[in-house]
Amino acid sequence: MPVLPALNISPPVLVFLILVFAAAAAAFQTIFGLIKVGAVKRRVNQRLAVAEKVGNLPDLVLELRKQRGLSADGARRAGWAWFNDLVVRSGVIFRPKQWAIIAAGFAAGGGLAVGIVSHSIPAGIVVGLVVGLLGPLFLLKRKAKKRAKMLGDQLPNALEVVVRSLEAGHPVPTAIDLVGKEMPDPVGSEFGMAADEIAFGSTLEQAVGRMADRCRHPDMDLFAATVRLQERSGGNLVGLLKMNANTIRERVRMRLKIAAASSEGRASAMILTAAPICAGLLLQLSSPDYYGGVIHERGVQITLGIVATWMTLGNLIMRRMIDMRI
Repeated sequence: MPVLPALNISPPVLVFLILVFAAAAAAFQTIFGLIKVGAVKRRVNQRLAVAEKVGNLPDLVLELRKQRGLSADGARRAGWAWFNDLVVRSGVIFRPKQWAIIAAGFAAGGGLAVGIVSHSIPAGIVVGLVVGLLGPLFLLKRKAKKRAKMLGDQLPNALEVVVRSLEAGHPVPTAIDLVGKEMPDPVGSEFGMAADEIAFGSTLEQAVGRMADRCRHPDMDLFAATVRLQERSGGNLVGLLKMNANTIRERVRMRLKIAAASSEGRASAMILTAAPICAGLLLQLSSPDYYGGVIHERGVQITLGIVATWMTLGNLIMRRMIDMRI
């Protein structure tokens, strides 16, 4: 039987291996597709899953508000206004006790790791406090920013669904409820909560106003202002919403252009910031005495402080240069 000289594998074995590889690739693609479809389905049905667990409409409205960190009447809880606003905009389920336990665990782990590596208890304590206090805030800000971007991308399609529903003869609450059932999160949950509040007894203007207040997004504010104007002075709501959708799409297109134009500045900021930090960590791990022998000197401490200050100022300046809002 002939043998392939390069691989030293007989043709039947080679064919068998190719079939096995193809079957494995197909299985991997199938599993990945199922996971992706399941994730999309969970996003679409997140509010509907809560509705299935809660029996009546008043309990559903209260539960949805509770999960968003709102009070029973839909207002923000008393306390730190900026923190409550960040929690509501991030869209995460409000679980303060669980958050505190996770933050304490990360703080303890980060502080212990830094203390072991640096052989310094004060450094471990400082890093633990920073991780425990600033880490959750950083994650919430990232979630809020990502959610705002998704809202801006999804809102034109949601308005198109509302427009088509209105053109088909449905009332406005039914059109808003249709978005809540058909669109994925986050816009699906926001419109769904508005539809539930309308069914619970709120007016259209109040429900849309609360939705805009939860999102704190300029495009959602524009939609709320349009509905408020039409409710008070009348007019063609379908035409207004079509203009809104076109305006929001132009805003999204302009944001993408700005992101492309400022990508070089963002990359430069990340590289210039990460390079000295990574170099210092490598030196500390490979040769702890490189800075350890002189770190107690006053001049070295002042110099490192000046370097850190200049790095911070440079990052702030570059951020101001590339932070363009529409």
